[in-house]
Amino acid sequence: MSFAEDIIIRPYITEKSNEDMANGKYTFIVDCRATKTAVKNAVEKLFGVKVLEVNTVNYDGKKKRMGVHLGKTSKWKKAVVKIDTDPQPVVYLDKNGKQVTTNKKFKTEIPEFGGMQ
Repeated sequence: MSFAEDIIIRPYITEKSNEDMANGKYTFIVDCRATKTAVKNAVEKLFGVKVLEVNTVNYDGKKKRMGVHLGKTSKWKKAVVKIDTDPQPVVYLDKNGKQVTTNKKFKTEIPEFGGMQ
């Protein structure tokens, strides 16, 4: 699972996820084997944002029945990713002791979120 496109399957659009977008939280369906670190790296690479935290939930498949036929739905994994909506400039000292300020070029939102399916 080295490719970011293989980790993020599609966005998960619900009323709650639409409300959370105002707070910088985006919800994705991800590969079941993906770790939080892999999800973080994939979102940062695909969308150019700074990820602050990742929460994941595993869902088992449910038993379904259509008449006499029994079956089971697929298991899946959901990841809620919180991005940095207010990036602060980074201040550090260089080797001469001089204070240096750099601005990180991160987006503050994911505009493509609704159209990626």
